[in-house]
Amino acid sequence: MRSLERSGTFQLGDLRVRRLGYGAMHLSGAGVFGPPQDRDAALAVLREAVAAGVNHIDTSDYYGPHITNQLIREALHPYPDDLVIVTKIGVRRGTDGSVLEATSPDELIRAVHDNLRNLGVDVLDVVNLRNVFDDADRAGELIDAGLTILADLQRQGLVRHIGLSNVTPAQIAAGRRICDIVCVQNRYNLASRSDDGLIDSLANDRIAYVPFFPLGGLGALQSPALSHVARLFNATTAQVALAWLLRRAPNMLLIPGTSSITHLRENIAAAEITLPDTALEALSGGAPIASWAKGGA
Repeated sequence: MRSLERSGTFQLGDLRVRRLGYGAMHLSGAGVFGPPQDRDAALAVLREAVAAGVNHIDTSDYYGPHITNQLIREALHPYPDDLVIVTKIGVRRGTDGSVLEATSPDELIRAVHDNLRNLGVDVLDVVNLRNVFDDADRAGELIDAGLTILADLQRQGLVRHIGLSNVTPAQIAAGRRICDIVCVQNRYNLASRSDDGLIDSLANDRIAYVPFFPLGGLGALQSPALSHVARLFNATTAQVALAWLLRRAPNMLLIPGTSSITHLRENIAAAEITLPDTALEALSGGAPIASWAKGGA
């Protein structure tokens, strides 16, 4: 059995994916802007991921912009029959690399067509609408209007399934009144667990939860308990953090990203770690786990 098969599978609508996938954000240049420093290495990581059994890739056409999706197409097209590519819209990049909202109807429709063109497909498997507003009223307006547009594109056959990103339970509930939601992407990891209740609620409804920054984001996760469990399993702390997420809930789909084949293989090997209940208790209920940035306070 290949390592990834040990992670199990979950449904994204009518699409079944392995629970440990790959996030393509880091394949473009520094700051997720411009071309990669080593294009051949980026292509090699994508090919290695699929060869190892990854069949769930997370991306967006604003990575680069356009570059990451073009890399995916160059490396993997024609795509394996079971490969599911999930993208997101609602953001664009300025010419200076700035991250800007792109939430008007024309911008959302254009983003879908950009993803279609650069990935080289006739239909997008899953499109996540990303909330870019802290203000609840503006976020609600965006979600309602954006999902209405996506639902129309779905009826046109350009989008197969729809998800949400960076949203609250109330926003998800409102969105589900407009269309079916197959997945939710929010920040979640051992140190950032405000979505505990939401994850369990979504699991009951068979909706996937896809944590971004599963390994802490800008800083590495650390705690005495995490280090102790990693030593017991002769694993890295990152591998244990991923294994914990896989045990956390059956609807958890992981998309750790990397531009390194070595790190990709380490992440995939996390699927082979089965944490016992005692380890889960130590990690979930012990001393707080922090996200520590090297060189930071």
